[in-house]
Amino acid sequence: MSDQDDFRDDRALWRGAQDGPRAVRLLQGYAWHPRESDLDLRDLLPTTLGDDVHLLIDPMPQAPFAFFEDGTLSATQQVYQVTVLAMIEGEKDPAKILPVAADKLAPLLDATPAGVGWQLMEDLREIE
Repeated sequence: MSDQDDFRDDRALWRGAQDGPRAVRLLQGYAWHPRESDLDLRDLLPTTLGDDVHLLIDPMPQAPFAFFEDGTLSATQQVYQVTVLAMIEGEKDPAKILPVAADKLAPLLDATPAGVGWQLMEDLREIE
């Protein structure tokens, strides 16, 4: 048994063969900044992180939680849902794209103004 056999793409067993690219989340989470700051993260960050890797930043009317870990009320912050997704052809392994995308995104987030926070986690789920 080869390493390739260990990571066999078995989606065809329940959905049939898939033609064309598939969308896979690489990272999912939140970014935020104080509501009174004159920022829009969509203006500060690119929409792509390379070939077929997209950065989606969606403002939320309110956070899905009441407090941040440090006790800050979430109502005082503009919260965005952040998704990094890749359009993947064939049986390409999204786990191999993740570190490259994360390495491109990290310095961009680090360069955002003071007061911007974020929490992103590996996802690796296909978007239906």
